[in-house]
Amino acid sequence: MAQPLPQALRPTLEAANQHHQTAQQQWRARQWRTRMDTPLARFISDPARRQTLLTRIYQEARLAGLPPDLVLALIQVESAFNADAISSAGAVGLMQIMPFWVSELGLPIDDLTHPPRNLRYGCTILAHYLAIENGDFTRALARYNGSLGKTWYPERVMHAWRDTWR
Repeated sequence: MAQPLPQALRPTLEAANQHHQTAQQQWRARQWRTRMDTPLARFISDPARRQTLLTRIYQEARLAGLPPDLVLALIQVESAFNADAISSAGAVGLMQIMPFWVSELGLPIDDLTHPPRNLRYGCTILAHYLAIENGDFTRALARYNGSLGKTWYPERVMHAWRDTWR
């Protein structure tokens, strides 16, 4: 995986903590949650858990300037919505965040299995890679996965995005 650039990410994390939604933005968020509830039911049976997670995904994606549907697709591919998932490489949680990011961006007490914290890290990291790659989703997703130069991972995420979440 490429070496992180924490100084470039810290302002994004700080700005995300200061964001407020207008009534129109809240309406769009409700509409999106309603549309995404049915496909998410495949992964999470409890309606309250689905709505809570969809609300957080929408907020974190929008704060980072990402399409919320893309974040859903990435989570589907990375962890199948299992907040306790740990990969063979040691990546943790919904968005499969590598633990070194905590020392680069956060606090030692940050729990990457806690969905709100995991989503904050994951969306911030993906937005950073998208900026580095000038909006190229394929290259940003490959960086996120640590497979820059290969397309198998971005293709999986884009396929899930197109077929399940759009």
